Amino acid sequence: MRGTLFIVAAPSGAGKSSIVNACLARDRNICLSISFTSRAPRPGERHAEHYHFIAAEEFKAMIRAGDFFEYAQVHGDWKGTARQSVEPQLAAGKDVLLEIDWQGAQQVKAQVPDAVGVFILPPSRAALEERMRKRGQDSEETIARRLANAREEMSHHDEFDYVIVNEVFETAVDEMCAIFTASRLRRDLQAQRHAGLIAALLASD
Repeated sequence: MRGTLFIVAAPSGAGKSSIVNACLARDRNICLSISFTSRAPRPGERHAEHYHFIAAEEFKAMIRAGDFFEYAQVHGDWKGTARQSVEPQLAAGKDVLLEIDWQGAQQVKAQVPDAVGVFILPPSRAALEERMRKRGQDSEETIARRLANAREEMSHHDEFDYVIVNEVFETAVDEMCAIFTASRLRRDLQAQRHAGLIAALLASD
């Protein structure tokens, strides 16, 4: 069976990465696709673990070669998901999670209509700014730019199948994991997994 593709998006500072990492640690049946980016690593980030960090010119060369499943320019930097990071795993029956922005999500949905989209919202705009500042990783200029872009990003929440408000972290993680479980129990997928059982149950005596 082909795996399910999950898309998780959120404005910067909403806690997307923390929620995703907690869910991945709990659910071993799903793997994270490591995105490519042209931005510099933040403190503590490692190449090929958090992102594939490459130069902007190399990123553009990959675009021209058609290497990306989706890509977009976000906050002045390029981000994208390489096809080889997704397709082989889906074909092998592995569920794959894409942690991307709304622009990338639109591109993926156009190619994979049955992908399951989840958008994470902060409990307030004040909380969003506070979380950005607590990270201590971005300059004032970067924070101001991210806050200015947040409203536009959040306006696309209605393009996703599910919405989670990250007010209580543990609750948000539980809700995300529940989405993974519910998606795997969809009728069409269960019909494929248990075709033999269903045939036996419905067979006439």
